Amino acid sequence: MSVLILRLKGPQQSWGTSSRYRTREAGTEPSKSGVIGLLAAAQGRSRESELTDLLELGFGVRADQPGRLMVDYHTARVRGAKNSSLSSRHYRVDAAYTAAISGPDSLVASLAEAIDSPRFPLYLGRRACPAPVDLLGGVLPGGDVEAALRDVEATPWLASEWYRKESAKVVYLPLARDARSGEVGETVQDVPVSFDPRHRLYDARAVVRPAPVRVDNTVGVDVRDDFFQTVKEG
Repeated sequence: MSVLILRLKGPQQSWGTSSRYRTREAGTEPSKSGVIGLLAAAQGRSRESELTDLLELGFGVRADQPGRLMVDYHTARVRGAKNSSLSSRHYRVDAAYTAAISGPDSLVASLAEAIDSPRFPLYLGRRACPAPVDLLGGVLPGGDVEAALRDVEATPWLASEWYRKESAKVVYLPLARDARSGEVGETVQDVPVSFDPRHRLYDARAVVRPAPVRVDNTVGVDVRDDFFQTVKEG
């Protein structure tokens, strides 16, 4: 087993899992469905392609820099229509996440190769959010995504310099991962059974949020309000 590391950072990204009607939410962290879609695009799979091997991958994510919410008021009109379609699209701005994807060595190696030389353009959730050139963070041995995300030497903290200077001298990075056998977590409709636009289908998965990762921030500031700092990092 191996773990593929992805650096999900950029000016904006959007990973909605519960968008309804005219509000397209962004979520507070990358979704498994969005990352699987990114991997499938890198391999050159069509929207109608089989996804079974990708659905069996383990998934975890660490929020290195939470960013802020931006709402875009969007209008679109189909040719010949009298009225425009209105929607609000949410994005996370200046956010950075480290994602870990575990699976068989051969599959993870092929995914890493595809990320390094993708067949289709890669996006961080939506087409308006291009993936960074240093998206590939490498491949680590073992199959434990949480252990990989806790190892800040193998998966360095991705926060920007300005964010580090504004943060505390000790920072706690939230984690989220697939629930293991026997664990109880929150239910998220986030498993893409089919990306086919004629029959999109998503299944549920259980997500657990273990204790955050502690990072020593040498350029940080002394915190005078612990409550404010906790809310900021969360």
